[in-house]
Amino acid sequence: YKRFYPLIQQAYVDLGRPDGYFNDRLVTVIDHLLDTPELAQAPLLLRDERGRYRFADATLQSRSIGQKALLRMGPENAAKVKAKLREIRRLVAAQKPG
Repeated sequence: YKRFYPLIQQAYVDLGRPDGYFNDRLVTVIDHLLDTPELAQAPLLLRDERGRYRFADATLQSRSIGQKALLRMGPENAAKVKAKLREIRRLVAAQKPG
C-alpha cells in the first residue's frame, strides 16, 4: 500500500477528488462498514416481484450496498470480515498521506 500510494492518490485525483486524500476516504469507508449492525442471526430475506432478494426489515434494506453485503454473509463471516477491516484500518490510519 505504501509503495503504490502515490499512484493510488493520483488516480483518486484523476477521478475528481483534487483536494482530498484517498487514505482518508478509505478510513471513512472502513468506519462505515464497521458501523454495520451485528445481528444474532442472518436477517430474513424476501423475493420481490422481479425475483430479487430484499431484506424483510426496511431499516436493513435502506443501508448501503457494503453494509448489506456484510449482513447477508451472516454473523460469523461478518465478524471475520470486520476483524480484518479493523486490522487494515489500524495499518492505513497510521500512514501519512502523500
